[in-house]
Amino acid sequence: MTTVIEARNLSKAYGANRALDGVSFSVESGRIVGIIGPNGAGKTTALKGILGLADFDGDLSVLGRNPRTERNRLMQDVCFIADVAVLPRWMRVRNALDYVEGVHPRFDRARAQDFLSRTDIRQASRVRELSKGMVTQLHLALILAIDARLLVLDEPTLGLDLLYRRQFYDTLLNDYFDKERTILITTHQVEEIEHLLTDVIFLARGHIMLSSTVEAIPDRYLQLTVGPDNLSRARELHPFYEREVFGRTALIYEGRTQRELEPLGEVRPPSIADLFVAKMQGRDAGRAPPASASTAAPSAAAGAGEASR
Repeated sequence: MTTVIEARNLSKAYGANRALDGVSFSVESGRIVGIIGPNGAGKTTALKGILGLADFDGDLSVLGRNPRTERNRLMQDVCFIADVAVLPRWMRVRNALDYVEGVHPRFDRARAQDFLSRTDIRQASRVRELSKGMVTQLHLALILAIDARLLVLDEPTLGLDLLYRRQFYDTLLNDYFDKERTILITTHQVEEIEHLLTDVIFLARGHIMLSSTVEAIPDRYLQLTVGPDNLSRARELHPFYEREVFGRTALIYEGRTQRELEPLGEVRPPSIADLFVAKMQGRDAGRAPPASASTAAPSAAAGAGEASR
């Protein structure tokens, strides 16, 4: 596989706050990578470095280019949707198409128009006349029409209702993603995208709490749900997180086998959302992981972290 993003020892500080603290990670082509962290974890800071919008210490290569010195060339192959609308409110939809067609050599206007024809958006409408969901659809139409190799999404459906969020991700998968393109997503709505992801990176306090392919999670983590009679025995196997679930207890383990846990109760792999909560709130949540803890998934990342936006 081709490496799309290669970062080594990235650091970024805002005064006394270290948003990136010696971050190293890699992302390979044809992957959908979720960068997941709590509010204020600094996910956007990392994306700004990747997009060449923020300076940093360390080494970073995106599609073989340095974002700090080759941003103009880089952005011919990269698209970005932010968590806030950036289109001028006075602009008409057709003016947005005109603009992108004029500045991006790989924009296919016919493709954008085809996508818009399947929405309620009129090309004569001004941006201020569109709902937030429609503005997101317009952004998506512009992005889908650009033949880019990397798509970066920063909370792309923030504030949208369920229907628009579902439509957004369905369109992304069906009309955009292929084995040659790579998608990087930051989001707080983990439950809605976990079935899309091939890789995950959990960030907290300037360090990676987890870096893994989704496929590898069941081999590394298991969730055991037990009744009161087996709770003491389950705790003797040293879970790193537990919570009450309708009178029973769900415990999450790292490095235990199904054979060890099955005699005590119901065993299954944790969902990405449950594992995220466990990593953020569990036994080791307040401590930085050792260097080796972030090397489990070289196809996605191996040591990324950030502390705040």
